[in-house]
Amino acid sequence: MDIEGFVRRNIDHMDEESLRSILADRIREFKDIDTERSLRMADAVIYEVRNTLGTDGLDDGLREIISYPLAGVGMGEMGVGSRGEGDFFVHRKIADIVSSTETGAFINPEAQDDGGVVRTDTDKGEVYITTAVDGIHSRLSEYPFLGGFHVTRAALRDVCVMGSRPVALISDLHLADDGDVGKLFDFTAGVAAVSELVDVPVVAGSTLRVGGDMVLGDRLVSAVGAIGVSGTPPTARKRAEPGDVVLLTEGSGGGTITTAAIYHGLFDVVWETLDVNFIRASGAIMEAGLLEVIHAMTDVTNGGLRGDAHEISSTTGVGLEFDAEAVRSMVNPRVLEMLEDLEIDPLGVSIDSLMIIAPEDVSKDIIRAVEGAGVPIAEVGRVTDSGVPLLIGDGVMKELRPLFREAAYTQIKKMVGDETPQDFDEMKRKVEEAARRAIEKKDMVVKLIGK
Repeated sequence: MDIEGFVRRNIDHMDEESLRSILADRIREFKDIDTERSLRMADAVIYEVRNTLGTDGLDDGLREIISYPLAGVGMGEMGVGSRGEGDFFVHRKIADIVSSTETGAFINPEAQDDGGVVRTDTDKGEVYITTAVDGIHSRLSEYPFLGGFHVTRAALRDVCVMGSRPVALISDLHLADDGDVGKLFDFTAGVAAVSELVDVPVVAGSTLRVGGDMVLGDRLVSAVGAIGVSGTPPTARKRAEPGDVVLLTEGSGGGTITTAAIYHGLFDVVWETLDVNFIRASGAIMEAGLLEVIHAMTDVTNGGLRGDAHEISSTTGVGLEFDAEAVRSMVNPRVLEMLEDLEIDPLGVSIDSLMIIAPEDVSKDIIRAVEGAGVPIAEVGRVTDSGVPLLIGDGVMKELRPLFREAAYTQIKKMVGDETPQDFDEMKRKVEEAARRAIEKKDMVVKLIGK
């Protein structure tokens, strides 16, 4: 529970004694303390929040800095983090803010690629450094080992698909005030398991509480970052060309599939997700010297094939045609069985396959290298010049459109739904305005400090 947020929401329309009493009750739900101490804690929170509201005497510049541009649109409303249309839109606005700076990168967030890349010159030639960061699946807070395992795989995947060899991992771990310290260790053990399996060291990290003293409970929020290096340009999506073939490795899922399995009571499916096949497949491609002939690689994660195909087409201008049965064959059989039994669209969730886009004349060499690492792979489609992603099956051709949110894979997600809100265009306008104002604030501060 966010007790600071509770006070901020209620301080203006609730008398202070009622606010103090209710807040003390909420605190005692989490803390084994007496009434007097809980009231003193409530007083401290109210005191601090009230002080933050006394901004009348501030100059306009400082008032602007300590406030933020209200969009009037909530994260859940917009579908942020739900790997769909709303999420993609917000990420593009974040990329706009990054791109508004006078710094440069070989590949920055504007490309909406899996990782970012900077290029540097050394005595031995150009070196490309790839970085990526992923957050733990929000529903794996109670399963920290699995959360750590899968988020580490995710960060490494994002580095691998850019054609970089992973060389280091970093971990950022936040546990709420009442969380058992054992969660820290279990999460770290999950990270360390992947680190050991793929021989990439964890080199740095940070461990803090979620919201410090102001958030009660035991929610775990964390992220893992990966750093990779390469002597050749990255396999970015923008290099995909009409006539290329699309290859897909077998996907058994990560955090999303694990969450679906656990919260539907299908615990045996969790075993299917515990592998490092993606990284082995990427490593085999590198060892075979095939990176230079591959035009693009990505992982099938962001809203499933629907989301990734849409992002590739929208950022590169090429079209994609997928064979429905071939794609289906590249989903782990037990995972596919679960998804179909639960009526979850396999094309709308993250299955963690490696997608490779390459010229047809080298596809057999790629398949041979990946299968040599013990990872199933198959040709599932082609790149076209249509500009849209298409799925072909049973003689029918359909456009692969991302949903507003990824396919609902838990009961609560089914209740929330995946339909686009009627006022989505207005929501986008408000979000765009908030992003514009954030850029203006950044420019103002840079100008002031630069003087």
